[in-house]
Amino acid sequence: MILVYINKIESASTLLTSAFQLANSLEKSFCVLYLVDNDSEIAVGTTAIESVLDALKLKDSVKLIVQCGSIDDVHKVCETHEASFLFIQQLAYNRKSIQQSLTACRDLRIPYLIFKDSFAALDLKTVIMPIGFLEEELEKAQFAAAFGRFCGSEVVMLLANDYGSKAITNARKMKTLFEKFSFNYRLEKGKADSFGIDKEGIALATELKSGVVIVTASREYGLDDVIFGPKELHLVKKYDVPVLLINPRADLYALCD
Repeated sequence: MILVYINKIESASTLLTSAFQLANSLEKSFCVLYLVDNDSEIAVGTTAIESVLDALKLKDSVKLIVQCGSIDDVHKVCETHEASFLFIQQLAYNRKSIQQSLTACRDLRIPYLIFKDSFAALDLKTVIMPIGFLEEELEKAQFAAAFGRFCGSEVVMLLANDYGSKAITNARKMKTLFEKFSFNYRLEKGKADSFGIDKEGIALATELKSGVVIVTASREYGLDDVIFGPKELHLVKKYDVPVLLINPRADLYALCD
């Protein structure tokens, strides 16, 4: 299921259309979540969303969930309804608002995309996948492969320019997976190292007018992340490119060799 969390019905048309097209490409069901403050708003919210969906000719293809709650409840809804992909509508682009969305997604085991109202419709002709040295980078490959196989995307593997061999090893493992399927992908050597390759990926996406950049979120929030904000906060806040975030899973990597 592709789940879309919207918090402003009037400006959600581009998000809804983009998410629905992705659901069709991936052959997934499509669900829209709208959370209200109290029970008295449920009926009004339902009517308003149905009106927008009807105008977009999506009403008959969507499962609609309107209930009381806040953004902090989104991950519970994802688990309850076994969502495989989450879109979050982002209205305000300041640090506090974006961090609230990121914090609400910290426990997710599915990819999530914070969709700004300023975005154009999602175009997945090209997908950028920066590759760094961390072991959890490997988890991005399965989602990149899904875009390649089912959405017809060309996957650009952007390899970090590191001194060591860990990023190269990750790229080789990813290629082993990709070679099992039939889709277009290519490997490019970046100029930045693993600490800057995500930013370079976004710059490349801007140049190529790519639909999405796949980025691994921070493992844990350290002191610098608390004070200055994690890398994903700055990527989402600063750039007008959709960033697909994937949380590292503790059961897929070891902190020590």
